[in-house]
Amino acid sequence: MAKLKFNAVLVICTGNICRSPTGERLLRRLLPALKVDSAGTYGLVGKTADVTASQVAAGYGLSLEGHVARKLTPALAREYDLILVMEPVHIEQVTAIAPQARGKTMLFGQWTEAKEIPDPYRKSTEAFEHVYGLLERASQEWAKRLS
Repeated sequence: MAKLKFNAVLVICTGNICRSPTGERLLRRLLPALKVDSAGTYGLVGKTADVTASQVAAGYGLSLEGHVARKLTPALAREYDLILVMEPVHIEQVTAIAPQARGKTMLFGQWTEAKEIPDPYRKSTEAFEHVYGLLERASQEWAKRLS
C-alpha cells in the first residue's frame, strides 16, 4: 500500500458540530504529526460541539472540548493538502465554495465499506454511537495511509 504524503488535513461536514469535530479529534489522536482541523459547508459559526456528540466521544476517551465551529472558505481550503468530507453532496458543496479544492477532496469513509457517514444531528444517542463507530474505523484506515 503506497503511503500518501500530506501535512495538513481538513475534515468537513455540514454544521461542523457533530461529525467533523469528532473526525478531526480522532485523526489528531492517530496522527499527532499532522495539522488536522475541521469546518462545515454551512458551519454553525461560533458554536461548540453538539452535546450528544461530545458525550459519545467522551465515552470513548475522546474530548471535543474547546471546539468552535467555522465555515469553509476558499482561503481555508487552500491551507490544507487533503479535505475529507462525510457525504458525496459535501464534495459538490466544497467544489462550489472552493473550486481549486476539488482534486484534493475525498470521502472520510473512502477506505471503509460505509463510504458515506450519515448526519446524526438531532437524532438518538444510538445514531451518534453508530456515527462514532464509522468515524473511528475510517480514521484508522486514513491513519494507515497517512502515517
